[in-house]
Amino acid sequence: MRGGEWVNVDLVAPTQSTSGVPIATAKFERADLALPWPWEDSSVDEIYAADVFEHVGDCLHGYADNCTRCNDGDPRGSETVRHWSGRIHVMCEAHRVLKPGGILTMECPDAAKGAGQWQDPTHVTPWTPNGLQYFADGSPAHKRFAQAYGITARFEALSVTERKYTENAGPPAVLGAMNYVRCEVYKFTAVLECVK
Repeated sequence: MRGGEWVNVDLVAPTQSTSGVPIATAKFERADLALPWPWEDSSVDEIYAADVFEHVGDCLHGYADNCTRCNDGDPRGSETVRHWSGRIHVMCEAHRVLKPGGILTMECPDAAKGAGQWQDPTHVTPWTPNGLQYFADGSPAHKRFAQAYGITARFEALSVTERKYTENAGPPAVLGAMNYVRCEVYKFTAVLECVK
């Protein structure tokens, strides 16, 4: 949300509305969240990302000097470049664009539990609620590892909740009424406040 107005962000423009807001009236911006985010520092009031961040992967390239995400312009090139994980990149970019006190609400499959993270072939970055401690302002993990890992993000967790549901692996009409696997899926929702 910027200036009191929600903006939908994706790699491609949506072709149908899932929110009930007609496509023609929904504000949309195209962005690849795996790259540096195209918004100014401290320009965003709130980020709501449900089933988004697990799709932003780690750097998988072979040449750090050619990576706009990892190479921060240091003239020493790959000698000083630390390749960002998808989690570090997402959290640092969210922190950078959020205003002080801005809110990040994120929902992801819990990679430590259930099938949710691993059943979708486009899920490339595993997230866990416990992993958020590396971005929690003042936490032992943040104090110990933030500088070494290149973590600039600092958040305060307002809430972290989890829900579980069951999905069928395959439609019963195809596999037979009794011949399908039931998979437990765990998702967590974290509401985080940006600390600057």
